[in-house]
Amino acid sequence: MKLRGRIWKFGDNIDTDAIIPARYLNTSDPQELAAHCMEDADPEFVKKISKGDIIVGGSNFGCGSSREHAPIAIKAAGISCVIARSFARIFYRNAFNMGLPIFESDLLWGMVAAGQEIEVDGDRGSIVIIGGGEPLAVTPIPPFMQALINDGGLMQHIARKK
Repeated sequence: MKLRGRIWKFGDNIDTDAIIPARYLNTSDPQELAAHCMEDADPEFVKKISKGDIIVGGSNFGCGSSREHAPIAIKAAGISCVIARSFARIFYRNAFNMGLPIFESDLLWGMVAAGQEIEVDGDRGSIVIIGGGEPLAVTPIPPFMQALINDGGLMQHIARKK
């Protein structure tokens, strides 16, 4: 799995309400959720991003509630993956269950600026900052987790196995 995109950078403790505000939880439609992705953190976010772009976050990304709507909104908005210093454990699990690739890197956040382009190799476990620097190592996504992502999430993966 190789992903390449422009960085959208957010700080520490981005909670699920910043990712998808509770006032929009009256729907589970992915496209409706995507229209409000990161709205409380950056009201213009969905107007500025391009398909394949990458969110780089600080520590404890996805903290707060256990809502699955958060990774659904990010994925449906066209973000290819999220890389953060650390993730709230429930967001970590929900992301894979919804088919959103995520990676932890303690170093990347301090090395990049919003708008820079990076390439992530989920098979080999590396991040390359386009235009300079040595690749950063990240934990590769194990094959069984890649199968979840490739199938679109846990439910689709289970349905495919039947």
